[in-house]
Amino acid sequence: MKNWEDVVSHRQFRYLDHTRKKFFHGKPNTALTSFAVDDVLALFVSGTDPAVRLWVHSDTVVLGIPDTRLPYLAEGVRLLSERGYQAVVRNSGGLAVALDDGVLNISLVLPDVRGVSIYDCYEAMVSFIRYTLHDLTDGIEAYEIVGSYCPGDYDLSIGGRKFAGISQRRVRDGAAIQIYMDVEGKGQERAQLVRDFYDAARKGVETKFNYPDVEPDVMASLSELLGIELTVEAMKQRVLAALEDVSEQIVTDDFSDDELVQFAKRYAQMVKRNEDVAGMQ
Repeated sequence: MKNWEDVVSHRQFRYLDHTRKKFFHGKPNTALTSFAVDDVLALFVSGTDPAVRLWVHSDTVVLGIPDTRLPYLAEGVRLLSERGYQAVVRNSGGLAVALDDGVLNISLVLPDVRGVSIYDCYEAMVSFIRYTLHDLTDGIEAYEIVGSYCPGDYDLSIGGRKFAGISQRRVRDGAAIQIYMDVEGKGQERAQLVRDFYDAARKGVETKFNYPDVEPDVMASLSELLGIELTVEAMKQRVLAALEDVSEQIVTDDFSDDELVQFAKRYAQMVKRNEDVAGMQ
C-alpha cells in the first residue's frame, strides 16, 4: 500500500472546517451542500494546493445512486423520516451511509490526478487516517468488511469491525476522496438503521444489483473499538495536527467569487438530483 507522501507531495494545504456551520453562503449546511462544495473544490483545485475539509451532518442517511433503484424506495425513505433522518442522494460512489453528530467526514481534494489511479488516491486517505491515530492503534486494516453497509475494498476496520468507509468523486483534473468515520456513539445502532432501511426498501425482492445484507455486529465506532472516549472534536484536532506535520503551510481561504458562482450551480444540481427522494419524506 502506498503511503501518503507517495501520492501527495504538496507542502501547502487549504483547510476548511465546516463542521459547525449552519449555513454556507445562504444555503442550509446539509449533506446536499457538502457534496456541492466538494465538487467545486475539485473543479478549482487543478494547479493549486490540495484541500482538506471537515464536515458533520445531523441525522442523515446518504444514499448512493444504486439505492434509488430499490423496488420500494419510498417506503424505505418514509421509514428513515419516521426515525428522524433525512435521506439524501449523493453524486459520488457507494451505497447508503448513516451520518449523525458522532460521525466525522473528511474530504481530501487533490489536484492534477489524471496520472494518479483511483486506488492510489484511496491509499493516500488510508495512510493519512492511520497517521492521525498512530499513537492509539497500529491495527487499522483496509479491506472489504462483509456485512457492513456501503462495503468496499477500502473499508477501515480494527479487529474485523468497520468504523469508516471511503468514496471518491472526480471532477475534471481534481478528485475529492471522502471518508466517513464513526467516531462517537454506537456503530451497531447506525448499522441497524441502514439494515431497516434496506428491509423496507427491498422487502426481500431479488434485484439485479447486489445490495448489502447488513449485519450490525461487524460495525462499531472508534470509541468502542479503542475503548476510550474519543470525540469528534478530538478527532478534528488530530486531523489538523497531522496536516500540520505533513505540510509547511496551511491556508484557510474562504470561497472566491468564481467558486461561489460554481457552488450555486452545483448546489442546484444536487437539489434537482434529490427532488424525487425529497418528495417521499
